[in-house]
Amino acid sequence: MTPAYHRLALAIATALLAAPALAAEPDPEQKDEDSQATLKTLVVTAARTSEPLTVETDPKAPRQPLPAHDGADYLKTIPGFNVIRKGGTDGDPVFRGMAGSRLNILLDGEMLFGGCGARMDPPTAYVFPESYDRITVIKGPQTVLNGPGNSAGAVLFERDRRRLGEAGAQVTASGLVGSFDRNDEMVDAVAGTPEFYLRGTGTNAHQGDYRDGDGEKVHSQYNRWSANAAVGWTPDENTLLELSAGHSDGEAAYADRGVDGSLFSREHTSLRFEKENLSDTWKKIEALAYYNYVDHVMDNYSLRTPTGMMATRMAMNPDRETMGARVANTLLLGERTELVVGADTQQNQHSGRMTMDQDKMRYQDMDRVDDADFEQVGVFGEVTNYLNDGQRMIGGLRHDHWHVEDDRQMVMLNMMMSAPNPTANEEREEELTSGFLRYEHEIGDGTAYAGLGRSERFPDYWELFAKESADSVSAFEADPEKTSQLDLGYLYQQGAWTGSVSAFYNRIDDYLLVQTNVLKPAGMMGTRSTTITRNVDAHSWGGEAELAYAIDENWTADASLAYVRGENDTDDVALAQLPPLETRFGVRYDDGIWSYGALWRVVAEQTHVSINQGNIVGQDLGNTHGFGVFSLHAGWKPLPALQVTAGIDNLFDKTYAEHISRSGAMVAGFDQLERVNEPGRTLWLKAQYALE
Repeated sequence: MTPAYHRLALAIATALLAAPALAAEPDPEQKDEDSQATLKTLVVTAARTSEPLTVETDPKAPRQPLPAHDGADYLKTIPGFNVIRKGGTDGDPVFRGMAGSRLNILLDGEMLFGGCGARMDPPTAYVFPESYDRITVIKGPQTVLNGPGNSAGAVLFERDRRRLGEAGAQVTASGLVGSFDRNDEMVDAVAGTPEFYLRGTGTNAHQGDYRDGDGEKVHSQYNRWSANAAVGWTPDENTLLELSAGHSDGEAAYADRGVDGSLFSREHTSLRFEKENLSDTWKKIEALAYYNYVDHVMDNYSLRTPTGMMATRMAMNPDRETMGARVANTLLLGERTELVVGADTQQNQHSGRMTMDQDKMRYQDMDRVDDADFEQVGVFGEVTNYLNDGQRMIGGLRHDHWHVEDDRQMVMLNMMMSAPNPTANEEREEELTSGFLRYEHEIGDGTAYAGLGRSERFPDYWELFAKESADSVSAFEADPEKTSQLDLGYLYQQGAWTGSVSAFYNRIDDYLLVQTNVLKPAGMMGTRSTTITRNVDAHSWGGEAELAYAIDENWTADASLAYVRGENDTDDVALAQLPPLETRFGVRYDDGIWSYGALWRVVAEQTHVSINQGNIVGQDLGNTHGFGVFSLHAGWKPLPALQVTAGIDNLFDKTYAEHISRSGAMVAGFDQLERVNEPGRTLWLKAQYALE
């Protein structure tokens, strides 16, 4: 171990061992004071359901296991979520086995799309979670307010905006150190008067290559940073006008492919207007216009040494420009009925350039070539009717018009071959309709609900443009996907017990399946292996359950379970890329000053697979064994505004990989892994400070 690692291990071990003794006699007066503090002495191990089909969590709170400083890893504490491991960061989030555009990701209401044709930069790669105030997950097609196509659900990364009560400033800052040279820093500051405010947020994160439980180094280092600024005008309690802008960038090593990400540049600007209480009927109007530009570079020389057949320095530089707008009105139609009605639109253009020899022909000197244009315009309405004090009906309907152009003149078959595009300059238009209806009933100490939803999802860039079809080099004519889903559940709280259970069953017509290692003719060269998109019929079912018991004033025990199963009905095989049964067991002590706890995550084996089938993110590689991972954490709050937390993830240094992990690639200086393994024993220490 390095001296720095020794010091970190000693600090965390001291915190974990000292907490029980020092927590024996907390100061009651200090405890009272802390109950009003901004910071909570809490390490998030499993975010809980807050209302039917909705989970909300605080991205600024420490969490275990320690997530990468990106959006996907922060979702792993929510039952039903998994992340496809590619390296140290920028994994793809998966909910109930569904990934990609089946799961809408909104950043303060903005639609964002990555540029990489191989999903090196999913939308969550551009998310810096601690710069947000809230992460909200809405399960299933049970809302129409958050853009089109959210068949699996919607994830909202949101910032709070409110009028300051008086002139002053508020600052929140945090710093983290951990194993594998990990360090994160964040500052979020707001200053102003009741009429005007300025907000600035900055983040920085670094990690070196981590090691798995066997001590094998994984090509996984990363550096990430972001800066955001906003100026707001709040002339009264009911009015907000805000202009915001930001820039972020980073680099990341990947263990599952022959290139790394050397540029993840995002520039964004938005203008937001909100007005409340316009009349007795017109309660609120929200308007948003935004611009996003993503510039991404992947190459084989910035974070690794080119070797073998890849010895020439190569680079690819896709980008995507997105412009969008949204307006929504909240209306009261009587004492018991609320209606939200509005429209949204987004237009994005994708282009790229590449070089097979950066030394002789720099990609920076090349012209970009457009390959895809998407336009979407949608109208929506969602109504909530309070039948009485304990019963509600919620329903919504949206209609989306899509227009897409295929700008490709040639289709790249591999790094060395291309072919004329049979759908060059073709245009597509689709009219898609989605909607839902849900009944909620408060029964005793809980709330039961049943919802039926339907989502019609237009194929995304990776399904239309980055893949071929079974009988053509272009998949531009793939059909939209239609999901019909039943959601059932119950939330319960009585005395010391809280819990929830949610279950779903869906039927998916024209499911967009991505299949690898498909053989096609290659002229005089015989055959070639490629990846295709094809429509199949499928269904899946499963759900999540959570239970917590307050043993006494300070001790809490909790458990959660997530399960999903599916079938590809067309091929009569398992629906691919579904995670296995997962359970979590936790126990926590928290007296307002000291906290400590343990987390045991247990994952079953997975034998329900379809090799070479999956989605735009990954394909099944084969069966996987089950595993269990045990972790510890502790916290100390010496002042209301100061909190220190520490943890040891994977205490017993288990070597394991998630079922939906990507396969390992040959990287010079690293052993090739069958799958990209998860980190081994990880120690971390985090401090947070809030000043008001």
